[in-house]
Amino acid sequence: MASYNYDESGNMATYYLLSFLALILIPFTLASFSLPSSKALTDGCQCTPCIEQRLRISKREKGSMFRMTRRFVILLLGWTLFAFLAYHVANKKIENKLYDPFEILDIKSSATEKEIKSHYKKLSKKFHPDKIKLAINETMEEVQEHFVQITKAYKALTDETIRLNWQLYNNPDGPQQTTMGIAIPKWIIEGKNNIWVLGFYGLLFGFGLPTMVGRWWFGNRQKTKDGIHNKSAAAFFKSLTEESDVQDIIPIIARAYEWEIPNAKSTHALEELVSQVQEKLPANASLGTGNPHKAATLIYAHLYRIPVTDKVLQQDQIRVLTVTSVLLKALTVIASTRGWLKPTLAILHLKACLTQAVAPADVAKELIQFPDVTAEDAAGTSGITGLVHKLEEVGDSRAEIVKKAAERWGSLDLVDVNFRVIGERRVTPSCIIFVIVKLRIVPPLSPLPEPKELDVEETKKRVVMNNEKDEAFLTSKGESEPLNWLSEDDKCHGWAHAPYWPTTRKPTWWIVLADTRLNKVIVPPIKVTDVPFASPEAEGGRDYRSYKFQYQAPSKPGLCFWKVFIISDTFVMPDVTRDVTVTVEELGAEEDYEEDEISDPDEDSFAGQMAMMKGGKVKHHRDSDEEGASSTDDGSSASDNDSSSDSESD
Repeated sequence: MASYNYDESGNMATYYLLSFLALILIPFTLASFSLPSSKALTDGCQCTPCIEQRLRISKREKGSMFRMTRRFVILLLGWTLFAFLAYHVANKKIENKLYDPFEILDIKSSATEKEIKSHYKKLSKKFHPDKIKLAINETMEEVQEHFVQITKAYKALTDETIRLNWQLYNNPDGPQQTTMGIAIPKWIIEGKNNIWVLGFYGLLFGFGLPTMVGRWWFGNRQKTKDGIHNKSAAAFFKSLTEESDVQDIIPIIARAYEWEIPNAKSTHALEELVSQVQEKLPANASLGTGNPHKAATLIYAHLYRIPVTDKVLQQDQIRVLTVTSVLLKALTVIASTRGWLKPTLAILHLKACLTQAVAPADVAKELIQFPDVTAEDAAGTSGITGLVHKLEEVGDSRAEIVKKAAERWGSLDLVDVNFRVIGERRVTPSCIIFVIVKLRIVPPLSPLPEPKELDVEETKKRVVMNNEKDEAFLTSKGESEPLNWLSEDDKCHGWAHAPYWPTTRKPTWWIVLADTRLNKVIVPPIKVTDVPFASPEAEGGRDYRSYKFQYQAPSKPGLCFWKVFIISDTFVMPDVTRDVTVTVEELGAEEDYEEDEISDPDEDSFAGQMAMMKGGKVKHHRDSDEEGASSTDDGSSASDNDSSSDSESD
């Protein structure tokens, strides 16, 4: 029959508590103290302002690690408790130990019986209670207990009965009473400690747990799934209109700071910054009042690159800009859900302006985002190439800095856009259409790489390989094509050029499918990143990457005249657009056409030549048949029949 006892030493409870603390503290610490690697600091844009900004970000993140925040205090207390418990366990004597007579006798397990007897005689002379001298802090009971253990171990190895008990029951005295340990120290259930134990449980489960659950519940109820306050979302719904442009978006998001960052205080330095901002603001722009006033001031100061010298305002500006990203994301969802094209594009354009610290109304905003380039430098130039030539003509050293930034610039090239329906040759009403977009990056100062000259066999092989990859990607679950066939130099990795943004940014684009005639968004913005650089060395000439998204076709047949927008929220640049036409056919339309006229390729096309070489069917031109004489049933040509009929009439 088993007997139960409590953990007198508290070791088992300590081990349990250590495991529980480790499961919480380790991931919490890694998430809080993660530092950018040395590669993260040097990877990406290599212009001097970007390198300096990444160093500032790194120092700020390191400095914030040891700031006495609530998170840091919790971690410090948690690891202190963990260290104390680990020290307590390490210095505790282990009582639950397996019986091992070889270890007690301090002899090898391969020793013979003769060696065991000889070794026992030496130990009995050394540790016999009548012959041993007591050491300091040693009692006779301890000496006698040790000698008894030596004798039991000797008998367990030499006496057959005792040896059998040890092998069967792990004890030389035979089967013992089974004990079950409870991993709770005994002092917890002692009567004199009941009031303290009950008080702790009452405080933990009666106050602590309900408080945590209540804060989590009511905190989540006050926020939307996009992470903004419900009142901010309500203000967005009321303020945003179908005609809102970039200048209208800033006051809308500034108003949300009344709930996103409450209790903001005004300082003397803020008033000075307000006067500097108002000098540059357009006539129809307003800074508002209260928290929106401070937030709008800091946003406009960032856009106009007005330096903020006050350290408190610098921290507030970083916080405001970080929250702005979340607010713009939520605002994009609201605009695209309503199907409004103009505000959707305006929000994405404002993201790019904020990233590059460029005022939306600035005429030369595409050029002044480059390092140390002013509006005067950009005046009279045609694009980035013209800017570099202008600086080189006067021997300006900034030309090299601009070139360095342009090496990893995100000038997007839209290779192709096509619409596919899995398992179908045409688009029918209400079917699921997959839009496949192929993209690559061509830096503005780098010409588009010329494709290699290939022979016919290599061209055929490349076409077949790319078609197979396209089909595999269409039926795959991923929204973007893997980059495993591209080299590291061709992949677009690292940080984008953003010397004014308070955090590191990866180059990002958004794909929007819209009907420009109705000013409606057909498909909400789809995020695109890791676009590869164009390279003639890419395997199979495939230096682009495919992205796909799906939507439901219109419920009625007809022609759809849509436009694909690809907009960067990282770089200020013209949108990449492509007009597309989608024909939605009725379900029974294929019965009016022969199958070869629908699916077979034209004989003059490259696909037709490939099909002919494989022995497949192709479509022939009707005019080529009409050039030759059409045969009659009796084998004579139509021209012969005409001439014979003319002679008969004569």
